[in-house]
Amino acid sequence: MNIYGMTLTELENYFLITKKKKFKAIQVYDWLYKKKVNSFDEMSNIKKAVISKLKEDFNMDRLNLLKVQSGKDVHKYLFGLTDGQKVEAVLMNHDYGNSLCVSTQVGCNMGCAFCESGRLKKVRNLEAYEMVLQVLMAEEELGDRISHVVLMGIGEPFDNYDNVMKFIDIINSDYGMAIGARHITVSTCGIVPKIKEFTKEKRQVNLAISLHAPNDELRSQLMHINKVYPLKEVMAAVRDYLKVTNRKVTFEYIMLKDVNDSDECALELASLIRGMTAYVNLIPYNETSHIEFKKTDRNKIMHFYDILKRNKINVTVRKEFGSEVSAACGQLRSSYEEGR
Repeated sequence: MNIYGMTLTELENYFLITKKKKFKAIQVYDWLYKKKVNSFDEMSNIKKAVISKLKEDFNMDRLNLLKVQSGKDVHKYLFGLTDGQKVEAVLMNHDYGNSLCVSTQVGCNMGCAFCESGRLKKVRNLEAYEMVLQVLMAEEELGDRISHVVLMGIGEPFDNYDNVMKFIDIINSDYGMAIGARHITVSTCGIVPKIKEFTKEKRQVNLAISLHAPNDELRSQLMHINKVYPLKEVMAAVRDYLKVTNRKVTFEYIMLKDVNDSDECALELASLIRGMTAYVNLIPYNETSHIEFKKTDRNKIMHFYDILKRNKINVTVRKEFGSEVSAACGQLRSSYEEGR
């Protein structure tokens, strides 16, 4: 088992089962996530007999960093997994810190029409350690701390729910990477049963809903998941989440030229979320050679923004990253697979 997939509680239980003091788990976490050693033998304050047992039961295997693309305030990493599969992570430099967009699956089965990462279908879920290592290795490559993590890379996080929650526990631990819960955002395209499950956990982690359309007809054309969980069900689950957690929700809205960027769409969107403790994040679309959608021009995005503002909707426009790199989520992976 890869030790980077162990929560602190699991590691404490491991030491108790092996007749050792559970505080050794904190020592190990300190070596893994604070001192960032590359082998068990470097854990100098742990007895050799314990080190031998750890080496027997765990490995510290890393991912294979296959490629890095860099642009202004952005670095895109392509990682090879032990089974030969590949995933991406994207590091964005903001004025508030370094934010890493993490992948949760190899491929994606959600089939959103505008999404490059879903063009190559889901092969498997990522294990918790494979997500943790995206963060650790990006930090090492950057030479600086990652302060924020967003689960918006390849895959649907709530389709890999248990491993994602485990990953969050590991990076959030004060003894581990100590990334604050409010600096972690998990995104979902709208898997209603998992939104309800997430609500019951009452975590301080941020929730983002990939909305991208203000009505069922358009959303079903863009996002197949809407045929299973239509907007009425998604919005009811979000309202329950807001009531239970008293947290703010983000609605992600990719701006697609002549598709979902009309004045009518803006007014429908305002009506849909009015009165909710939420804000809309308008996202300029990253075009790819495989998909026909085009990005809405900047002036029209700002016009859409103004309509929402006039209707008292909290709204932001996401900073554009990666014009110099394979910007769309999954684009670097698919280019690598296709030998381009």
